[in-house]
Amino acid sequence: MNELKDKVALITGAGSGIGRAIATLFAKEGAKVVVVDLNEEKGGETVKLIERNGGNATFVKADVSRSSDAKNAASAAIGKYGKLDILCNNAGIPSFGSVVETKEEDWDRVIDINLKSVYLFSKHAVPKILENEEGGVIINIASVLGLVGSKGEAAYCASKGGIISLTRAMALDFAPQIRVNCICPGSVLTPMHERVMRSRGLKPGEASNVPLKKVVKPEEVAYAALYLASDKASCVTGSCLVIDGGWTAE
Repeated sequence: MNELKDKVALITGAGSGIGRAIATLFAKEGAKVVVVDLNEEKGGETVKLIERNGGNATFVKADVSRSSDAKNAASAAIGKYGKLDILCNNAGIPSFGSVVETKEEDWDRVIDINLKSVYLFSKHAVPKILENEEGGVIINIASVLGLVGSKGEAAYCASKGGIISLTRAMALDFAPQIRVNCICPGSVLTPMHERVMRSRGLKPGEASNVPLKKVVKPEEVAYAALYLASDKASCVTGSCLVIDGGWTAE
């Protein structure tokens, strides 16, 4: 219950899926959570869920691709809780098509939401985190598709590969005060996963193509994030933690 006692965590895309799982677990472990999402209803649901379980959370509406919104979210954390210890860049959207098939505006949107948001929120959060004597942690949610390719997902692969490289650069830039790591999940059983699977005529939750024959649960990614955010990972920075059921081992 106390892995993150007295810590303040800002989590983007926390209205559902992986982001909600991380937000609720961090709150359970004692963190005060700034829930960031574009969807007010979903973000509010996450806050209510945390509060029903005795946690402390506040909601900030933000378009993660806008610098002003990123700055406002970081300032809101300071205004509400007086400090910021942990940033989790989780917000993301899928994209389908080769570079020929992908429209330029769709490419820009995926890069802006998936990759540029990591830059923007880190840019505005890092100075706040550095105000803490003990420093802090940044966790970026990438994907196995940043490590391997996938047919027909050019923009998504590019955005997630960029997150991995950016994570390593940030880890060097801000050491030793801030540890920066990323998590690379495989298929995760989220609303986004369900929509994608159904659009392909597949049953959500199917994972016959990976060695462990199972889809990752959001809670499993959340526990990985908890480890990286905690003092147990005090010597871990610039790393990619892969949670994919063995997908990339083949």
